[in-house]
Amino acid sequence: MLGIKLLMLKQRFIDFIEEEDGIGTVEMILILVVLIGLVLIFKSQLTSLVNSIFRQINEKARSVY
Repeated sequence: MLGIKLLMLKQRFIDFIEEEDGIGTVEMILILVVLIGLVLIFKSQLTSLVNSIFRQINEKARSVY
């Protein structure tokens, strides 16, 4: 009984791996629209975060030299 369940699970996994549907154009456009919207909404927060990260990188780099 356990062998049959393992065989069925293995076949379902193989079917999942071999599936070639991929992402369609509409899905890709929707993902891009959402990402662009998030960037526009959180632009100032993202800018300050990136500046803070680069500031820390520069400080650590100075301590190495």
